Amino acid sequence: MTDHRTPLVLVTGLHRRLCAQVGTRFLDRPGTVVVHHDVSRLGEGVVLRSERERTGTGVVERSTAVELAHGCLSCTLRLDLLPLLRRLARRDDVSRVVLHLDPALETEHLCWAVGDVVLDEEPRGLPETAGDRVRVDGVLAVVEAASWLDDVTSGDDLGDRGLAATPDDERTLAQVALAQVACADAVVLAGPPADAWAGARLDAVLDRLVPSAPRADLRLHPDRLLAAVGPAARRGRVSSAHDPLLAGEPPRGEDCGVQLVRFSPDRPLHPGRLHDALDVLLDGVVSSRGRLWLASQHDRAVWLESAGPGLRMGDAGPWLATLDDEAWSAVDPQRRVSAALRWDPVHGDRHTELVVLTHRQPVLAITAALHAAVLTDEEWAAGPEAWRRYRDPFGSWHEDPCEASGPADDSSTSATNREERS
Repeated sequence: MTDHRTPLVLVTGLHRRLCAQVGTRFLDRPGTVVVHHDVSRLGEGVVLRSERERTGTGVVERSTAVELAHGCLSCTLRLDLLPLLRRLARRDDVSRVVLHLDPALETEHLCWAVGDVVLDEEPRGLPETAGDRVRVDGVLAVVEAASWLDDVTSGDDLGDRGLAATPDDERTLAQVALAQVACADAVVLAGPPADAWAGARLDAVLDRLVPSAPRADLRLHPDRLLAAVGPAARRGRVSSAHDPLLAGEPPRGEDCGVQLVRFSPDRPLHPGRLHDALDVLLDGVVSSRGRLWLASQHDRAVWLESAGPGLRMGDAGPWLATLDDEAWSAVDPQRRVSAALRWDPVHGDRHTELVVLTHRQPVLAITAALHAAVLTDEEWAAGPEAWRRYRDPFGSWHEDPCEASGPADDSSTSATNREERS
């Protein structure tokens, strides 16, 4: 079946100038419109939108100051960017749209919004999303080879680099930079690494983080890089907490000190000892992500992800073993198959699987710290009713070091930046 939607390419990265260079390269093909939203004045309720396209007389650029009643990223998407995609897709002379994303705009959230946010209904039309008019053909992450690995392991906030969308934007540089690459279908390497060893380490990290994504130098035309993207690429698909953690078959061996560590015990984790163990993930580690079977939260999966020295944990929904037949049938088929392969007669699909990408933390230190959190024989024998009574530091918002416990956070994800400890 032919897809008549207008192709959409996303260009993301920490450096606006480098991303703009990539976006400009797409303008050699007529019918392409390159869009950029500068959200540096979002706190004032103003977003500067630029549109560039090639006409018969050359490249034409239009700039518009968009005033928003509420200065937030969600309003930027809902009130301007998404309706703009729909308008451009309706134009007969537009064959492709390229979004050069501001660093503050998260790629995966935008992809979700394209497919799920219903735009205002038109008088003579049915409600629709931007995804009814455009399709994501590829996501390109632009990586500055000399600085990216330092960025994704730094403790800086976006505000420290002048990249925050608003004064209260507390996202970390590592969190945003890592997410940009993790959801990319291809990676553009800008500039040389600091030296050959740094270049080898960067390659080792990218090989394990996005093993299926082709990479190329900035000098290669981005259309050629997109042509190398494989059929299994995400192309805007939003990830799930229950996706495979080693998709693309990344190399498991060590290279330049970089290695993937998989932790998958056959028993649940003690919440208190896990809390004590997490510091090992926040020094010398690029990233961690995975699902946890926490003894004190026996019926629900817990999601963990870290980027550099920052870590977040949150609710990943109920285990399938707790669902009735009707709810089970609504679950993604891939998750059902994965659950069936690991099904335990007593505990069902409950499990822990955590993948850690380390570049300086010794593998033995990681595994020893995490295994110390696994229930002992005596704890295991006590059973779920006893486990539920364990003191759980993850049950409400907290920061580490824990000075006080506050009320439970209403959101499904708790976030904390844990301080480094010697």
